[in-house]
Amino acid sequence: MKIALVSESASPSLTMGDLGAIGQNVVVAGLAAAMANRGHEVTVYTRRESAHAPERVTAADGYTVVQVAAGPAKHLSAGDVFSHTGEFAGYLDAQWDTDPPDVAHAYYWTSGLATQLAARAREVPTVQTFRTLGTVEKRHGAQTANLDARLKLEKLVAKHASWVVATCTDELFELLHVGRSRSRISVVPCGVDVDTFCPDGPVADRGARPRIVAVGKLLPHNGFDTMIKALPNIPDAEYVIVGGAERRRLSRNPEVKRLRALAKELGVADRVVFTGGVAHDEMPAIIRSADVVTCTPLHGSFGLVPLEAMACGIPVVASSVGGMLDTVVDEITGRLVMPQRPRECAEAVTSILRDSFLRRSLGSAGRDRACARYTWDRVAADMCRIYERLITARAEHSPVPTNLGQPTIQSG
Repeated sequence: MKIALVSESASPSLTMGDLGAIGQNVVVAGLAAAMANRGHEVTVYTRRESAHAPERVTAADGYTVVQVAAGPAKHLSAGDVFSHTGEFAGYLDAQWDTDPPDVAHAYYWTSGLATQLAARAREVPTVQTFRTLGTVEKRHGAQTANLDARLKLEKLVAKHASWVVATCTDELFELLHVGRSRSRISVVPCGVDVDTFCPDGPVADRGARPRIVAVGKLLPHNGFDTMIKALPNIPDAEYVIVGGAERRRLSRNPEVKRLRALAKELGVADRVVFTGGVAHDEMPAIIRSADVVTCTPLHGSFGLVPLEAMACGIPVVASSVGGMLDTVVDEITGRLVMPQRPRECAEAVTSILRDSFLRRSLGSAGRDRACARYTWDRVAADMCRIYERLITARAEHSPVPTNLGQPTIQSG
């Protein structure tokens, strides 16, 4: 198949910085590599963020990255990217006029707009993955740019996509709330590179203190403050927060200022460490250095970091939201806790830190689960079945079939 993956606001070549070394860029790269490894012709379209970046490059894993000149050649927030989506769509339209893909899969709503605008005249089937819906952010009080426009346009994107892929069961229910028919949604999770994220390999330097590691964007909704509030009840442990800008620039980050002030107020400032953004290839060593990995957001979509921790054989304590309800099996691969419950977090983390046998058991079960259910090859196989059915339906001029796939990951 000739597959177009459209990721306007996150390039698979970005591996560190304000993206926190995680997220959509890693997911797109993982799927593209797995599809190319299966013999498909994969092109990833993303917005150019550097004036020196070539328009077209071939990744080491065999897929092509096309960096589209749409707006200024610098990193923009997802809200600012929206202003240049029309220009991005125009580029796709011109490219696909002479060389259309067999199927186009968009990540995030702005990518979905551009993809559907370019694909409709050629009847190219489109697949949409949102990962985070505006309805979720609004429910939790987010005041992001273009939120009202986003809510309206997300509904249109969901309505007109040939197929929608949710990354977890929780996201599926959100899609039903915005009006997407259940019969035209599949649940296909994000994957993890279980060869890179594995128990064996280099381990980042650490001291004698028990180590808790958390990774993500330095934003209030990611719940780092929940764990800082839990620290007074977790004796001696250090809390290492990975993500954000370079370490030397962290002091200017408002969330870092807030978290440091909170830690000082609670008397745990000497046990809270901010590393700043790190390259994604350094993440396995950092995760292996942890006794437990925590992920305690107020809300969330899939939750890549807990999965990477499980693949490394490290137990996880995670909020019972989003994809973590699917990936983390309570008391088997880690612990699930209610969001914004510091005492509950402290009890869960402390029980793991105090019991070395429990840590090994949870870590081993997590590794087994990651290898059995979340390899990129398995994810690519699930996605291929969706693509193939859509392409066949188009070739036969028949209606898009329903129920292409039921959720591939259950919560148990």
